[in-house]
Amino acid sequence: MNDSGVAFGKLIGNLLADFREPSFIWQLAALLLSLGLAWSIARWWRATHPQEAGWHLRQVGSRLAFPLSGMLLTGVALLILKNFFPVTLLKLAMSLLGSMALVRGVVFVLRQAFPGAGWLAAWEKLIASLVWGWLALYITDLAPHVVDALEQVDFTIGKQHLNLWLIFSGIVTVFLTVVFALWIAGVIEGRLMRMQSLDGNLRIVGVRVAKAVLTVVAVLASLALVGIDMTALSVFTGALGVGLGFGLQKIASNYVSGFIILLDRSIRIGNIVQVGTDSGTVTQITTRYTVLRHPGGTEFIVPNETLIGSTVQNQTYSDNRMRLFTTVGVAYDSDLELAMRLMVECAQRQERVLADPAPSVLLTQFADSSINLELGFWVADPENGKMNVVSLINLDIWRSFREHGVQIPFPQREVRLLGGVPQGVS
Repeated sequence: MNDSGVAFGKLIGNLLADFREPSFIWQLAALLLSLGLAWSIARWWRATHPQEAGWHLRQVGSRLAFPLSGMLLTGVALLILKNFFPVTLLKLAMSLLGSMALVRGVVFVLRQAFPGAGWLAAWEKLIASLVWGWLALYITDLAPHVVDALEQVDFTIGKQHLNLWLIFSGIVTVFLTVVFALWIAGVIEGRLMRMQSLDGNLRIVGVRVAKAVLTVVAVLASLALVGIDMTALSVFTGALGVGLGFGLQKIASNYVSGFIILLDRSIRIGNIVQVGTDSGTVTQITTRYTVLRHPGGTEFIVPNETLIGSTVQNQTYSDNRMRLFTTVGVAYDSDLELAMRLMVECAQRQERVLADPAPSVLLTQFADSSINLELGFWVADPENGKMNVVSLINLDIWRSFREHGVQIPFPQREVRLLGGVPQGVS
């Protein structure tokens, strides 16, 4: 039997030996008492730290109070009882509680780094499986043999000597370091978003710069901690950079354009803009594109490079007020002054129509069948819709014209037959 089999057999033998001893009841009782007290402590924490008291504090305590307090109490019981009889069960319980605390802590940091990510449920199971699997190797003394086996598979890149264990530990280190960096970026994001005195675009820029800088620093620091020399990968990274430069130049252009848009504040969230034939309200400005939402519900995804390189009609750039209008034709024999006054009154009755500038009516055209009048008015909240207020005013104008006898004519055609009625036509 090899050394790993001996170690695993020794562990099982120790547990069975403890189980046969009367003192095993004391181990079990101490463990149950420690877990019961830990459960009570976790429940007390949730009761004394409501969600309003601090979301992060409550979440950390809720997830870590039980395993950490369980480890502490089990450790105290282990120190007391080890002087009287073997405590193999308590040692195993401490390792399991420690792995539980590690899993819950990592998943909490992941949820802070990626808020609203539904895939974390699957990741939590994967992380738990990896941690518990490594713990099983550690308890059974198989971990050193696995490490030795992975170190036997080695290769060289330039002057850097690598093996599978170094790569595996590097991936884990990079993952944990990047997750920690993203958690810090999430904390910074929360603080910046609460700073109402700072412009919204500058807050977004600060968040993105913080995430980018922290991620790069985390990757470089984690690789240095593992022992990978980045200069050994300089040739590879240089070639990769050149390839990415040609293949991803559009993405890089959109990325830089996104930062320019956020910094010069020419387009803000909530602005009503038109780019070519696409128009709508700016609802989101991301690194690569900007989202425009049309009042009809259609969303246009416009690359940031397009916004920088083309003419953009920003209807609410310096002032949210917008002029809307509607055109109505009246008969030639109508009282124009009465019709114009009624149209102004209909606009003034709408709550969204501003009193300054006041609504006004212009005579725009002497058409074939009507005299066309244009009613112009201003609103301060175009993001709440434009056609809805125009429709309400049109309906009020129609009712008011009917009450006061103002006619809205429709096109008419008069046909005259020259030279009399042809024969055979009755």
